[in-house]
Amino acid sequence: MASEHIKVSHVAGLARLELTDAECAVFQTQLDAILGHAESLAALDVTGIEPTSYPAPVYDVMREDEPRPSIPPEAVLANAPDQAQGQIRVPKVIADA
Repeated sequence: MASEHIKVSHVAGLARLELTDAECAVFQTQLDAILGHAESLAALDVTGIEPTSYPAPVYDVMREDEPRPSIPPEAVLANAPDQAQGQIRVPKVIADA
């Protein structure tokens, strides 16, 4: 078990999740196992290993930043389910304060 005990019920409250006592018990067991594994990884000696080393070489794929013609607005709006004044309309996602 991890040295610092984190309660699932506390984390669920911060995330505004409503969990039953049975769900908290199941998730607590899983969280303890995850944190225990992380603790065992923290105990490994990684002296001499670069922090960003990878098992295979990583190559950046770069291209020149050249302006190109974009899709005409009419073509974009043709696929929009709702539009107004040359713009795509979407449902409101933020409630009134």
